[in-house]
Parts: sequence; structure tokens; C-alpha cells
Amino acid sequence: QVQLVESGGGLVQAGGSLRLSCAASGGTISRYAMGWFRQAPGKEREFVAQINLSGGYTYYPDSVKGRFTVSRDNAKNTVFLQMNSLKPEDTAVYYCAATLYAGGSRNSNSYSYWGQGTQVTVSS
Repeated sequence: QVQLVESGGGLVQAGGSLRLSCAASGGTISRYAMGWFRQAPGKEREFVAQINLSGGYTYYPDSVKGRFTVSRDNAKNTVFLQMNSLKPEDTAVYYCAATLYAGGSRNSNSYSYWGQGTQVTVSS
């Protein structure tokens, strides 16, 4: 069973950048496609990015496309989310998740393992 721990969140001004990391332990992430989700207060959890087993396929919703980039380093058992041109509406707790579905998924119900989340706050 894999455990996931996110880091890299914080407070940043609009237009700034942050790089989130998701470190896995207790298992190798090379077995899992990975996803990033976020949840703002009072809102439902929202899909942010997915990456397949090899890293050759990624997908983003329109809300972050062109600004966010997901990547993975299977040798380091870590997945990353590079976030550029941040906006106040990006403020949320960000979660990484792992799924055995090889291509990944936009559906949070497809993911079996979740991290505890890291807070990202973007000030205007």
C-alpha cells in the first residue's frame, strides 16, 4: 500500500509560481498513474491534472491548461505539479492521488490512494 505526502504549498502573489511535490513511500509509483486534485472551501474536489505510468500522457482541464504541468520521476518515487501564472481562484488544498488505472483518470473515484493535501494560497 503506497503512502503519499504532498509538499511545496504556500502563499504566493498572483502571477507567481509554485512547484508541488508528491513523494511516495511503501510502494513504487511506477505501478500507478497519478492525479492532482484541489478543493477550495465550500466547493467540490476538482480535477487538476493526470499523468500515466510512463509520463508520456498528461491531461489538464481548461482551467489550468497552459499554466500547470504535471511530471513524474519514477526513480525518485515522486510526482510534481509545476504551477505558473497563478490566479486567486487557484487557491485551494491540493491533493495527489494514485490509481492502478494505467492512463489515469479525471474521476476522483478512480483513485485508491490519497495524500493529506498541501495548502496553496494566491493573493491578489
